[in-house]
Amino acid sequence: MSFLNTINGWRTKVFVWIGLPVIAAIGLMLSVTDLAPAWEAKNGGGTPGTFTAVNEECGRRNCEWHGTFVATEGGAQRADVILYDAPDGLAAGATAPALDSGARKGVFSTAGGSTYLLVTGLTLAGVAALVAWVVIIVRAIRRRSRRAEPAAPPASFAPSA
Repeated sequence: MSFLNTINGWRTKVFVWIGLPVIAAIGLMLSVTDLAPAWEAKNGGGTPGTFTAVNEECGRRNCEWHGTFVATEGGAQRADVILYDAPDGLAAGATAPALDSGARKGVFSTAGGSTYLLVTGLTLAGVAALVAWVVIIVRAIRRRSRRAEPAAPPASFAPSA
C-alpha cells in the first residue's frame, strides 16, 4: 500500500508508467492466443499428424524447428510452422508425430514438453502487470480528485443571533 501511495523517483515512475504497460502488452500479445491451444495439446487434444523438419533456427538460448505439418485424417497441411517441444535428435528431413491445436505459429510434439508452462507464465505476467497498472492509475486519479476537492468551511462556534 505504501508503494502505491508514494510513487516518486524517476525510476519508479518509468517502471509504473512505461514498464508495466509494456510488460502487460508483450505478455498478453505473445501468449493469450496460444494459451488454449498449448493446454489442449498438453492434454492430447488437437488434430494428429506428422511434422516434417525443414530447417532449424537458433537464437541465443534455444533452437526452433520449422517445417510442414500434414494432418493424418484429411491431409490438411500447414507450411512453415514451428514444432514446439521438438524431440531431441530431430534433423532436416526427419518426421515427428505432432498435434495441431490451433496455435498461431506452430504445432506441438506428441512427446510433450513445457511450452504450455511458458505460455501460461507469460499470460499470468501480462495479466498481473495490467491489473497492477490499472490499480495504480485508479488510485492516482482518486488521490488527485481528493486533493482538488475544496475543504469544508470551518464550523463556527459563535452563538447565533
